[in-house]
Amino acid sequence: MVTVVALSPECEDAARGWARRLGFPFGGQGEYQLQLGPDGLRLAWSGPDAPRPIRVDFTAGAAVHRRRFGGGSGQMIARAAGIASGVRPTVLDATAGLGGDAFVLASLGCEVTLVERHPLIAALLEDGLRRALEDPGTAPVAARLHLRRADAVEAMQAWPGEAPQVIYLDPMFPPRAGSALGKKEMRLFRPLVGDDEDAPALLAAALSLASHRVVVKRPRLSGTIGDMAPGYVLEGKSSRFDVYPKRSFKPSDS
Repeated sequence: MVTVVALSPECEDAARGWARRLGFPFGGQGEYQLQLGPDGLRLAWSGPDAPRPIRVDFTAGAAVHRRRFGGGSGQMIARAAGIASGVRPTVLDATAGLGGDAFVLASLGCEVTLVERHPLIAALLEDGLRRALEDPGTAPVAARLHLRRADAVEAMQAWPGEAPQVIYLDPMFPPRAGSALGKKEMRLFRPLVGDDEDAPALLAAALSLASHRVVVKRPRLSGTIGDMAPGYVLEGKSSRFDVYPKRSFKPSDS
């Protein structure tokens, strides 16, 4: 299903190294290809209707635009996480995905630990963070991002040291019957990474660990996780943040 390929001869040794690390075959055709080229790793699909390959790039495009013009500490994700004057909480992004929201929080001054359990997504994140650390424009932000490849529930249940002040969850749920299909990339991505069927366990573990609050990102019209209602909700046009507060922030907490 997945093969690792080099897009240029000079990348072959490194690509073979990724294949060994991840346990996928090197070379050949697969439904999914993890491709390594001079510009880093990317995940590609075979087939005539395949979308563009996915890669993590914090140094250009949407990531840079959002960092510069996204609204700073006034944007909804910042308010959901408790960012305010003198408050920059430590954050655990337990469903890191491609790292977009974690990068926003880090760009606002938070130390963020990213936990990703799927090895391919973690590889894309690792590669994107490496390149961000090498870019002078993004290096200070990338230095506040710390990646762990692990099962989030297990990691939270055995968390070492001081608990994160905020735990951020953006679980992938099965599409509802009759709902509109998502983006083409997501429809093809879903069979590879699967759904977060353990979302209730994720929330329970997060509530047990976080010192100040848990934030869950959801599509605006979707239900909550399980039966527990959030303390309050921040709602946008297409998404919302369910906030489960445990303790108020003070400037001395950050």
